[in-house]
Amino acid sequence: MSRELADHLRYYAELGVTGVSRDPQWSARVSDTRANARVAEAVDSPEARVSDTLDIIKTDIGPACTRCKLCTLGRKQIVFGVGHPRARLMFVGEAPGEEEDKQGEPFVGRAGQLLTKIIEAIGLTRDQVYIANLIKCRPPGNRNPEADEVAACEPFLFRQIDVIQPRVIVPLGKFAAQCLLKTTDPITRLRGRRFDYRGATLIPTFHPAYLLRNPSAKREVWEDMKQVRAILQNA
Repeated sequence: MSRELADHLRYYAELGVTGVSRDPQWSARVSDTRANARVAEAVDSPEARVSDTLDIIKTDIGPACTRCKLCTLGRKQIVFGVGHPRARLMFVGEAPGEEEDKQGEPFVGRAGQLLTKIIEAIGLTRDQVYIANLIKCRPPGNRNPEADEVAACEPFLFRQIDVIQPRVIVPLGKFAAQCLLKTTDPITRLRGRRFDYRGATLIPTFHPAYLLRNPSAKREVWEDMKQVRAILQNA
């Protein structure tokens, strides 16, 4: 078996995908060394004091935000965001879960571990991208955020996006995609498509938690991520 094919299978194995399709696009290897280098170069742009600006936004939110009712419903802490302050790729989830609420960092539970593998499958690492949520506090029982909670918190996400200026934004799951795009279309209609959004290209895909319940959807996410990788390589 050639090294290229071995790398190809290794990346799919990281995502939990078994088997190989005869489709030429599917059977193309995940990436080559030069492609990975180009993507990494796109991500590692100068920070230009962006980190300081993100700190200002975090300070504006405050460690004990009371802008919506979630402050009284059991949340432990604000989960702001994490990653490279000049990332070319930004992921946006729905809201922190239990583990995220405990650790203060988005996507650190089982879904977060799968997201890390997805990021690595396109030749990047978590510290080369930026990861945030639509709202910064955990809703009780991991329910969907309510309209007033989104209205109170989404301006901070918009500020994060405008400061970081990513080339690509990937909303993870139905709720994040619908909120950002102001639509009621299901994620099955939104995923894989490209939208212009605040100076970036927005490509919705399935949430990693959905993939844990529906492993067969990982192939569709891989198709979405190939689009993401191509945009970053051509930027």
